[in-house]
Amino acid sequence: MNEFHPSRLRARSIQARWILGVAFVVLLGAFFRTQIVQFDRYRLRAENNRLRPVPLQPARGTVYDRVGKVIAETVPGFSVALFASSTDSLRQVLRRFRQVVPLDTADVEQVIERYLQARYQPALVLGNATRRQVARLEERRAILPGLVIQSEPRRIYPRGLAVAHLVGYVGEVNQADLDEKRYAGARLGSLVGRSGLEQQYDDTLRGTSGMRYIEVDARGRLVREQGAAPTLQSTPGKVLQTTIDLDLQLYIDSIWPKRYSGAMIAMTPKGEIRALYSTPAYDPNDFIGGIPTVEWRRLNTDPALPLLNRALQVKYPPGSPFKLATAAAALRRGLADLHTHMPQSCRGAFRFGNRSFKCWNKAGHGSLDLLGAVAQSCDVYFYQLGLKIQLANLLADGVSMGFGQRTRLDLVNEATPIWPPTVDYYDRRYGPRGWTNAAVLNLAIGQGENTQTLVNMVRFYGALAGNGRAPTPYIVQPDSTHDYELGLRPDQLDGLRKSLVAVVERGTGARSRLKEFAVAGKTGTAQNPHGNDHGWFIAFAPAEQPEIIGGAIFEFGGHGSEVGPYVVRAIRRYVLGPDSAGDVPVRQRLDLPGDAPRARRARPDTALPADTGGAPAVAPAVESIPPPEAPAGPPADSG
Repeated sequence: MNEFHPSRLRARSIQARWILGVAFVVLLGAFFRTQIVQFDRYRLRAENNRLRPVPLQPARGTVYDRVGKVIAETVPGFSVALFASSTDSLRQVLRRFRQVVPLDTADVEQVIERYLQARYQPALVLGNATRRQVARLEERRAILPGLVIQSEPRRIYPRGLAVAHLVGYVGEVNQADLDEKRYAGARLGSLVGRSGLEQQYDDTLRGTSGMRYIEVDARGRLVREQGAAPTLQSTPGKVLQTTIDLDLQLYIDSIWPKRYSGAMIAMTPKGEIRALYSTPAYDPNDFIGGIPTVEWRRLNTDPALPLLNRALQVKYPPGSPFKLATAAAALRRGLADLHTHMPQSCRGAFRFGNRSFKCWNKAGHGSLDLLGAVAQSCDVYFYQLGLKIQLANLLADGVSMGFGQRTRLDLVNEATPIWPPTVDYYDRRYGPRGWTNAAVLNLAIGQGENTQTLVNMVRFYGALAGNGRAPTPYIVQPDSTHDYELGLRPDQLDGLRKSLVAVVERGTGARSRLKEFAVAGKTGTAQNPHGNDHGWFIAFAPAEQPEIIGGAIFEFGGHGSEVGPYVVRAIRRYVLGPDSAGDVPVRQRLDLPGDAPRARRARPDTALPADTGGAPAVAPAVESIPPPEAPAGPPADSG
């Protein structure tokens, strides 16, 4: 049949009409689905192509001391960002930007990195722009396409270095933080706490970010900043009330001898931290808007380690202040009372096996009871008391007194003290025959495998100052605490307090006594193989009814008698107030053996020893401590 026969043509025509009809119905359905059924979805896509979100930072909550004085607050500020359609265009604009506001190469690369992490948002260039910088940029807006300037809350720390390790600082969230879910509810660009109270209470202080929108064209170029879409306002963070006494904190900063690195803590018998000071420090205001790369590198390479909080992140051998823990262990077990004498009188050394363990007083103290041994810090007495307690018992009592765990102070990165939980530790480390009972001699005087943080030692003395219960230290009132009991009778506690008063009145801490009220305290020397010894002093006052416990450590400070006057000055100011007449404790120099500093191996105000590799010469880790029987005897603890 002819292909062009009218019947064949008619059949084809009908088929074509059906095909066209079906296609038209399909297209009509697709148009209906797109325009009607999925209208909201595609409208949102169009809006997303037209609008770009700009996060609005919330104002962080103000941090107050116990009477309402400002530790950290938020004030108005400016941020500057650049919106770009590509990396190349961003680099071109940044080249012009640097002609107006100087930026180094590292800062430029940070801006590029921010852009790559979130291309749909303006890349932050200046997080803390000055009014002068903003004015210059506004004048040259025509040559800086994509320039976004907005008013933002700015964090400031009026007291700077004096509160650095207490309050911490803030920084921008990065992708690693989001991947590890460190900050719940944060997004790229959010400002979060990076240290101190700012990090510990970030959820309380941060608030909720808002959002505004800018309009761009099809090529991603900025069209307009204002009025493109409704703005979602941010919600400010909550205020934070602390137990800190800001005047006391600033006073400690003002009297601290700048030649020493170290820390000081003041705490009430209830555990309320009144001051927490660590030096050297950094200025938290340098981190506002992002710390310059050069400054960040300087802080991290500084051999003095200003980023290190020595009040709770560094562990030191506790030295003589630990002798009170040894005494408490003997008293609670009924192995000694306050008037117990040891079998061997102190003649300057104690013989154990074929080794001689020295006392700091080469001439010896003679026969002393427990009260006298604490007052004179006699090493020979506590060597024998440690042997009487026995190693396993001393370790168990140390664990129950909290010497092997953190205090749970509400600040981040508190170090865990070193304290062997059982004798199995020595078997694992040195082998069953690699150590002897001489280990207990070192532990009894605060040496050996025993390193403690300052905050942990202050907590222990809080138990001595109170009713025998060691309080959980805190800066913000907690919902619950984790206290422990010393297990001593009231008369035993009273006796130990009297012995500590004797330390200050006529013992190794006599340089620190006051005329207004009695101070109970203990000096100490922490042996340091990297240089001059570290000096300890922990005290509470008034001795009859303590109001405050103060403790400090001077790195490379030699003897604790060097530290005591500064701690007592802080205690005196707290008890008597800032307006009390006179401000210096009695500093009459007595010719007491315990006051004589050990021979100095290095000046305390010199740079760190070369063999420390730039690290602070603090207590060595457990791995660097030789087996207890290896040395010829521990260096004498000069109390």
